Amino acid sequence: MTADTNDQSGRKKPERSDSLRTFGAVYQGFREYRGFTQESLAPEIRYSPDYIGSVEQGRMLPSKTFVDRSEEVLDALGVLRKAAKGLSKKPGLAAWFQAWAGLEENAITLYTYECRLIPGLLQTEAYARALFKSHLPPLTDDAIETRWAARAERQQLLTGRPNTAYSFILEEHAFLRRTGGASVTRELIDHILKIAEQRNVELQVMPLVREAHSGLHGPMQLLETPENQWFAYCEGQESGDLIAASNVVSMLQMRYARMRAQALSLDDSVSLLQRMRGEL
Repeated sequence: MTADTNDQSGRKKPERSDSLRTFGAVYQGFREYRGFTQESLAPEIRYSPDYIGSVEQGRMLPSKTFVDRSEEVLDALGVLRKAAKGLSKKPGLAAWFQAWAGLEENAITLYTYECRLIPGLLQTEAYARALFKSHLPPLTDDAIETRWAARAERQQLLTGRPNTAYSFILEEHAFLRRTGGASVTRELIDHILKIAEQRNVELQVMPLVREAHSGLHGPMQLLETPENQWFAYCEGQESGDLIAASNVVSMLQMRYARMRAQALSLDDSVSLLQRMRGEL
């Protein structure tokens, strides 16, 4: 992807990090020198061929575990570990979100519960910009553009991975807040209703009045990798926790499953959003 590559709207797509592409080329060189294909290396390091391919193409920030396992299996003489230290972060994404964003790109299942705002994968540009403009300390114009470019690129997951199962549970009050104004909220609801038509997307709204609610501890995300490993992610104001401990992930899965029963069904959620849209 080059700097002058445009998307369908004419906007420039963000360029992949040079350091990620360089690392990918070095990694591919070691893999081929040691006589591995992506498919034969995958079971040795317990990562999928797709994950390996994404790293080699410079599309993903490799996890520390991935680098460590590859270093050992490929007998890379410490080169991969040293090269990984110089990798630049994806522009527009918070440092604590980088590892989760990498896992997202290959997830076969992704669950998202958000109680504060509409999650990034579902945001419209106008809604996202309204959030960016209210950020404190204030963001520069360049920072806003960088953040939107990163968010728009992440959103391609919804259309680019049709075999991934997505589930979203959104709080009704996130729409009632009317972030950005009535027109922004109308566009947002139209956008989400369109996404809800996809066969691989299940969208539910948690009603404003609900006496029993299993998500009161805050927002959460859960995903399943191609190797059928589950991870969780919980984010605060200026931090994020990537959770691999199976007992904690299991507890969050239990809470999410209960919330799916407590939230409105897909049909009822769509009806509620249509009614809210008509009232704007």
